[in-house]
Amino acid sequence: MYKEQIFHDKEEFMTMYRKKFLSELGREFEDSTSRERYDVLVKLLLDHIRQIQFQAEAGPTAEDKRVVYFSLEFLIGKLLRNYLINLGIEDMVADGLEAMGETLDDICAEEKDPGLGNGGLGRLAACFMDSMASLGMHGYGNGIRYRFGLFKQTIKDGCQVEVADDWMEKGYPWETRKIEDAVVVKFGGRVVRHEENGEFWFSWDDADKILAVPYDVPIVGYGGKNATFIRLWAAEPLEEDFDMDAFNHGDYAKAMKFQSDIEAISTLLYPDDTDGSGKVLRLKQEYMFVAAGLRNIVDSYKKRYGNDKWYEFGDHISIHTNDTHPALCAPELLRILIDEEGIDWDTAWHAVNTSISYTNHTVLPEAMETWPISLIESLIPRVYNFIEEINRRYREAFPRDKENAQQLIASTAILWDGKVRMANLSIIAGHSVNGVAKLHTEILKRDTIKDFYEVSPEKFNNKTNGISHRRFLLESNPKLSELINDAIGNDWITNPSKLSDLEKLEGDEVFLKDLDRVKKANKERLAEYIKDTSGVIVDPSSVFDIQVKRFHAYKRQLLNVFKVIYYYNKLKSDPHFDMVPATYIFAGKAAQGYAFAKDVIRFVNSVAHVVNNDPATKDRIKVAFVENFAVSNAQIIYPAAEISEQISTAGLEASGTGNMKFMMNGAITLGTLDGANVEIAELVGPENIKIFGKKAEEIDALRASGSYDLIKEIRSDDQIVKIIDELKDGTFAELSGGFDSIYNELIHKNDEFFVIADFMSYIKAYEELTADYKNTLKWNKVSLHNIAKSGYFSSDRTIKEYADEIWKM
Repeated sequence: MYKEQIFHDKEEFMTMYRKKFLSELGREFEDSTSRERYDVLVKLLLDHIRQIQFQAEAGPTAEDKRVVYFSLEFLIGKLLRNYLINLGIEDMVADGLEAMGETLDDICAEEKDPGLGNGGLGRLAACFMDSMASLGMHGYGNGIRYRFGLFKQTIKDGCQVEVADDWMEKGYPWETRKIEDAVVVKFGGRVVRHEENGEFWFSWDDADKILAVPYDVPIVGYGGKNATFIRLWAAEPLEEDFDMDAFNHGDYAKAMKFQSDIEAISTLLYPDDTDGSGKVLRLKQEYMFVAAGLRNIVDSYKKRYGNDKWYEFGDHISIHTNDTHPALCAPELLRILIDEEGIDWDTAWHAVNTSISYTNHTVLPEAMETWPISLIESLIPRVYNFIEEINRRYREAFPRDKENAQQLIASTAILWDGKVRMANLSIIAGHSVNGVAKLHTEILKRDTIKDFYEVSPEKFNNKTNGISHRRFLLESNPKLSELINDAIGNDWITNPSKLSDLEKLEGDEVFLKDLDRVKKANKERLAEYIKDTSGVIVDPSSVFDIQVKRFHAYKRQLLNVFKVIYYYNKLKSDPHFDMVPATYIFAGKAAQGYAFAKDVIRFVNSVAHVVNNDPATKDRIKVAFVENFAVSNAQIIYPAAEISEQISTAGLEASGTGNMKFMMNGAITLGTLDGANVEIAELVGPENIKIFGKKAEEIDALRASGSYDLIKEIRSDDQIVKIIDELKDGTFAELSGGFDSIYNELIHKNDEFFVIADFMSYIKAYEELTADYKNTLKWNKVSLHNIAKSGYFSSDRTIKEYADEIWKM
C-alpha cells in the first residue's frame, strides 16, 4: 500500500496548489474563478491518487484476487471533501485555502452530484466501492457514464417536473478518459456457421458497431493507502461510420444522426421503456456495459496469467452482478471465451460459473426483469445463441426423478412464454445468489424463487446491506463525529464495531446533553437549507419526522401524509389538542412514468400548502418537501432527523439503507417489521425502536384468503372516514387540483399495500414514540443506543462477508 503523505503541511499544499495553477491555466490563483479553483484542486489530488493506484496494482498485493462489481448505478455523490477526509488533509487544505483568501466550503459548492444513479441500488454500490478501497481490496466498479443521469426534480405548483440533469455541463475533473481500453460492441446483424475440414465455428456478421469508451473515476480508501476506480462506459461512433459524403453535401442531419443514435445509449439512466424504441435502448445499455467490461477483464487476465489458465479464471476473478441489469455477463463471457479465445465449452462454463455471483434486490416476482426473446435474438443474436444453449443444457441435465420435475423446470427455465427471464439466467449461470436482509433472503427462499432454492439450496446466502459510515457519519455529521472521537477515540472510523463503546455513556447526562446540542445544530442547518430551497420556515425545536426515499406505493408515503392530515384535522376540530409540535419532511423522486407516485408527491405538497398556511395549525405542524433528493442534501437531512420513517408494507422492502443512515445519526426508527428493520430491532431491542403494523406473514395470509375488507377498515374510525372524504371533497385541491386518482387507487385495488389496515396502529405507535420526546434525556439515551448499535450496518462488515463467503478473496 502507498504510504507517502501528499502534503506535509499547509505551506507545502499552498506552494503545490499555486504551481498547479500555472501548469494547468497559465495564470495565478488570484486570477481564477471558484470553479477553476475546484478543478485545479481536483487535478492536484489526482496526481497523488494515481500514484496510490499504481502502487496498489504493482505492490505486494498485486496477485490478490480481483472483484469487478457490475452495476447499472453508482450513486457516488460529491467526492472532494470525502477524499480530503480519506487522505487525512481536510483541515490542512481548509487552513491553506483560508490563508489564500478562499474557503473549502465555497470550493466544494462548485461540485455537482454525478448523475450516475437514482436510489438505494446505486448508493449501495458506491458504499461498497468505498469499503473495498478502505479495506485494501482489489475491487473495481463497472457501470455507465450517463450524460444526464435520471433527471433533476423540481416542484412546480406542487407537481414533480423532470428536467435534464446537466451534471457534466462544466466537465467532470475526477474522470480520466482511457481510449486505449475502448471496446467495439456489436448490435444486430446475423450469426453465420462456418465449416472446414470437419470443424465448425460461428461468426457474428453484418452487425452495427459502436465504440464503448471507458472513463475511470477514482475511489480513494480511508487513510489514503489504497485507491481503486469505477470504470464508466460511454457509447461513441466509430470514425469510419461518420457519413463524410452526406456532411460535404450539406446534409448535416443525416451525417450526425448515426452519431446521435449511438450516443443516446449512454445519455440517460433508465430511459422510458414503455414503447419498443425505449426497450431497445435499455437493452443496448445493459449489453454495452457488460460486453465492454468483460472484454477488458479478459484482456487484463491474459496479460497477467497468460492464455492457458482459463480453468483457473474463477480463482483470480470475481464478477459480481448487482441485480439483473448485468445478467448478460454469463452468455457474453461464454461468447468471448469460446468465439474469441477458442476455449471449449466445459472450460468456459467452469470459468463463468466459478466467477459470477448475483445479488437479488426484490421480493416481487412481477418485478423480476424479463426481455422478449425476439428482441434479444434480433439485437444480440450471437449472445442469444449462448442463452439458448445454457437453457438447453440446464433442462437436459435437470433430474427427472424429482416428483415435481416438470413444474420446477417450468418455473426455473431461462426461456419461457416468449421471454428471457434474467433472474433465472443469473441464478443458473452463477455460483451464488444472495438477498440483502435476513427477512428478504427468507422470502426469496420460501416464496419469490423458492423452486430455485429447492433445486440449488447451496447457492443461497444472505448479505445484509451496509452503508459507508465514513460518508454518512464522519463526513455528513462532523459535530457528532467530533463528540464521538472525544468520548471513545477514533478507532471506530476504521473499526465501526467500536461504536458500541458509546453504550457506556447512556447514563452520562453531560454526554446526553452534548448529543442534544449536536442534534439541534444539525436541525438548524437543515432548517436553513429548507428555507433557502423551498421557502418553508420550520421550527428546529419541533420534532423532525423524516421520510426520504424513492416514491413508490409499497414504500407508503401515502400512509405518512395521511398521518399529517389526521393531526391537522385533530387540531382544527380541537385547538387545545395536545401533541408534540412536529415538522414532517419528505423527499424523493417518482419515476417519470409512474403516475400514482407522482400524484402522491403532488398530494404531499398540496397538504403542505394547506397546513403551512393555516393560522390555526402552522405553529404546531409544518410540512416540507425537499426537492431533488440526492447524496449531497441527504448528508444534511440524515444528521437532523429524530424520527426515521421506515413504513413500507411488511414483506416488500428488500432491505433499505436509509434506515441505517438515519440510525447511525441517532434517529429513532418508526417502522414495520420489513427489510433490515427486522435486524435493527434485534440489535437495539424493542424499547429503542417503535414497530407497528401487520407482519409479512399476516399480509400474506390476508392476500391468500381474500378476506381483507377495505370499506370495513375505513368505517372503523371516523377520522379515517374524514381523511378518505377529503381526497374527494376539495380540501387539498387548491394548489393543483383534486385527488380522485389516489382515492380510486385505494378503493378499486382494495388498499393493495394495506395503508388503511395499518393506519391506526401507525398513529398509536407515533403517539407512543413522541410522548417520550419531551423527556430529553430519555429520548437522547435511546438515540445514543441506536448510534452505538449502528456499527453492524457499516458496509465494511457487508463487504468482508461478500469477500469471505462469496468471492473467496
